[in-house]
Amino acid sequence: MIKKVILGMAAASLLVACSGKKQEETMKGEEKIPVKVQTLKAVKVNRTLDYAANLEADEQVFYAPAMTGRIKKIYVEVGDRVKKGQLLAEMDRTQLDQARVQLANLKTEYDRAVKLKKTNSISQQAYDAAVTQYQATKVNVDFLEENTRMIAPFDGVITGKYFENGEIYSGGAFGGASKPAIVALEKINPLKAYVNLSERYFLEVKEGSEVELHSDLYPGRVFPGKVSIAYPTVDPKSRTFTVEIKVPNAKEELRPGMYATINFLVDEQTTILAPALAVLKLQGANNRYVFLNRDGKAKRVDVTIGTRYDDQLEILSDEIHENDEIVVVGQSRLIDGSLLEITE
Repeated sequence: MIKKVILGMAAASLLVACSGKKQEETMKGEEKIPVKVQTLKAVKVNRTLDYAANLEADEQVFYAPAMTGRIKKIYVEVGDRVKKGQLLAEMDRTQLDQARVQLANLKTEYDRAVKLKKTNSISQQAYDAAVTQYQATKVNVDFLEENTRMIAPFDGVITGKYFENGEIYSGGAFGGASKPAIVALEKINPLKAYVNLSERYFLEVKEGSEVELHSDLYPGRVFPGKVSIAYPTVDPKSRTFTVEIKVPNAKEELRPGMYATINFLVDEQTTILAPALAVLKLQGANNRYVFLNRDGKAKRVDVTIGTRYDDQLEILSDEIHENDEIVVVGQSRLIDGSLLEITE
């Protein structure tokens, strides 16, 4: 009998111990987690579009004559600044000199034919022949002059020299030139860039729209520019349209070929910003989420990240509204439904 009583007491003790353990585990599960929260406010921001682009010369010419021949002299070197109208290179003048002599002789015949025509002392056929020969030879002389003396068509910088004095220009691309050329000339003030924008911005980005250019070579610097051309059509495959950007470059700090980021100011919109540290990332994925305080409990909400403004992120979700309280400290310990202890 005593043995049964002892066994009963032991069983009761074990039951009490198990019950106490379960109660303790339950209390631990409902433990309030201390956090700090911040009230979300809707703010007005300038919405920008960020696009990467390569800078290009405003104008570029691979200069070469329309005919082959010996190069008499090249007057410039790579890196030289040249002015519009400056002589860049000169080809052998033999053909030009011969054509000029022929033109001078034909000019005499032409003037004589004009005088005889006034007195009807020359047949129409002979007159027409004199005029035609003179005009054709003059056109040939003009052509040879243009292709014998190569003149700079704009102010710029020599960026390539592919032959030396006395060499034969054969009409091909040599010396690293991408096109047949004796020299390459580029206008680097201003510079330009081309960007393909989504069609949704077709009515917002137009000629004259201001942009900001950033280069990793100049941290913190902003180079202002403008849209110089907004192409009038949309590509049906990519659903994008092209814009040309012009960026003043008087100090020549930027150069063709540089990589840059171009910011387009689209419009001013009202949105909700949250501290970047409040936004969590799902491990092994790119999903982002935050925790809100909903009646003392943590509410996990998936968000889409918009634009970053310094240490603030634009968060987009139908479940987030102005005056919601977002957890900014302690959120890494939370799960959906966790009890919250709001601290100062």
